[in-house]
Amino acid sequence: MDKSILLSTPHMGDRELEFVKVAFDTNWIAPVGPHIDAFEQEFCQVTGAGHAAAVSSGTAALHLALQLVGVEYGDEVFCSTLTFAATANPITYLGAKPVFIDSDRNTWNMNSDLLREALLNRARIGKLPKAVVVVHLYGQSADIDPILEVCNHYEIPLIEDAAESLGATYKGRSPGTFGRIGIYSFNGNKIITTSGGGMLVSDEPQLVAKARFLATQARDPAPHYQHSQIGYNYRLSNVLAGIGRGQLRVLSDRVAARRRNFEIYASALGNLPGVEFMPEATFGRATRWLTCLTIDPEAFGADREQIRVALAEQQIEARPVWKPLHLQPVFAECECIGGAVAEDLFAHGLCLPSGSNLTIEDLERVIGAISVVHQKNSSNI
Repeated sequence: MDKSILLSTPHMGDRELEFVKVAFDTNWIAPVGPHIDAFEQEFCQVTGAGHAAAVSSGTAALHLALQLVGVEYGDEVFCSTLTFAATANPITYLGAKPVFIDSDRNTWNMNSDLLREALLNRARIGKLPKAVVVVHLYGQSADIDPILEVCNHYEIPLIEDAAESLGATYKGRSPGTFGRIGIYSFNGNKIITTSGGGMLVSDEPQLVAKARFLATQARDPAPHYQHSQIGYNYRLSNVLAGIGRGQLRVLSDRVAARRRNFEIYASALGNLPGVEFMPEATFGRATRWLTCLTIDPEAFGADREQIRVALAEQQIEARPVWKPLHLQPVFAECECIGGAVAEDLFAHGLCLPSGSNLTIEDLERVIGAISVVHQKNSSNI
């Protein structure tokens, strides 16, 4: 049986183990230590962020970010709908309510025109959201300038969920560094990984200092354990930070490999009828964290789900694009501004295996399996 080809697996380099060994040799196994400080500093150097706090997950970073900008019980937070549930879950942790914004066709990210219209309508009735959370999806930045402009106009803090877009650019800068706070994820499927982990960044040092305080159980400065606020056990461990330091050193290589995957897929499959790949916006450079395409079943001869199942039968993992959050049962009562574009992308969109450690043979297997589906079904068109 052929080996399994998975969607996006960890890809270790040569340096990670060296840093981990240093942590073991010095017994810095606790959740703080020299690797944490160095990882935060090096991350700022790579992204251009002013200050950073390494935490246990991207979700933890987003939870802290929302709390830092003042989101409280009963508030509304505007949020991209085409994303993973972890983008909206922390809103509910604070007792706030997400309001979802549809995507645009050019980037698959938040539609800035819909956001502007929604904020104008909210301003008229005196019910502006407490924050806006924009997602940079599948390794591509959202169109930040118009989003940031309208948020600044209404004095609403912008939080960037850049969990999927480390290594991408927007007009030469890193997504995640434009809003008041940005967050990143180092989950095992991300472009670089610390096994589990995340980062919160901001140009406001007091926000990052407060994030570290809250992430370390909000322990007050005292010789005994004293707490005047509720905190969290959200700090990244020194061992995992060592892995992150090694991974940062190969970030550009990982981006290049995933973009290579996309180019190979696009060259081989782009001319098949009914196949369209996620577009790359002209304002920046995507990482192609995942190579995503949409399938027109009438033109292709099979729908997205038939292709996914056929790949699974060949031990090849592919997944539908994110199910819009406004369609998720847990958020069924939440408002959505628009939604048709995200729904259409979900109905027709598929994510192909995209790991930076895929071989040419792996990619050819995926391409061959999709081509066979088209050949078998094209006679039915």
